[in-house]
Amino acid sequence: MKCNIVLILVALLSGVSESFAQDPQFTQFYANPLYLNPAFAGTGRCPRGVINYRNQWPNINGRYVTYSLSGDFHSDRLAGGLGMIITNDDQALGKLKTTNVSLIYSYQAVISNKLALKFGLQGTYMQKNLDVNNLHFGDMIDPRRGFIWNTREAIPAAQKTAADFSAGMLGFGKNYFFGLSAHHINQPDEGLLGTAKLPAKFTLHGGYVHALDRENKSYFSPNVLIMSQQGIVQVNVGLYYVNGPFVAGLWYRSSDAVMPLIGIQNSFFKFGYSYDVTISQLSGITGGGHEISMQFQSFCRKKAPKFKVVECPSF
Repeated sequence: MKCNIVLILVALLSGVSESFAQDPQFTQFYANPLYLNPAFAGTGRCPRGVINYRNQWPNINGRYVTYSLSGDFHSDRLAGGLGMIITNDDQALGKLKTTNVSLIYSYQAVISNKLALKFGLQGTYMQKNLDVNNLHFGDMIDPRRGFIWNTREAIPAAQKTAADFSAGMLGFGKNYFFGLSAHHINQPDEGLLGTAKLPAKFTLHGGYVHALDRENKSYFSPNVLIMSQQGIVQVNVGLYYVNGPFVAGLWYRSSDAVMPLIGIQNSFFKFGYSYDVTISQLSGITGGGHEISMQFQSFCRKKAPKFKVVECPSF
């Protein structure tokens, strides 16, 4: 089974099956804001650090784990935010790894007393590594003695690097927010065997906050997030309920999964856990998906904002 997984991954990256190339995804969209949209850089104003971990399909004989580490802050001198995010996607028990290191700048503009916009630009160094020494092919098998022959198949490259560029826009007002991001605008070549362009990904997201008290410490927040990559459209709809430090939420991913989540937060720390309940034909096979997020918000002296806006969800 492990060998089959590796062979499938090589095929997907070889250029033969480009149409299946997809980005790793996180269920706690807003708990990894820089991954969702580069325009989020600096929205916390004070320095912020975020750690994300996702284990997808744990019951399948092969590991699909994604890690993310990011940090950002707002700079008055630059009239916007600066950010950095590092992601590592580990597939097939470490045989295929993709590491991305991104630098982000976002600019904020106050359009009116009811609307502010942020525009973000992101540059990424991408590195894909394949453990070619542990690849096995059909012509290497002896019926009695197992893998003993040398293969005649073309061996993929062990490493591929590329530059990747993305951009995003974020808008917010008193009780609403919306955003649009475009990743892989230049469609970098990530093929290890031949050419395989990484398809551009477009994301549209937005939400509304309905306060349940005057202090806005308790509220409901319905959200929608739509992603499109290589002609595949994914619709996500969700609802958050916040009551002081406690957060609960429920998302639905079209024809794929229902994702409940819980979290706890204060001014300096946020922790969230979510689980993907698979409802597709893979239900009962994959084991769903576990995800954990932690966010650390440092203290700094905040100047009085020129424009008071609603906070986006934490998870």
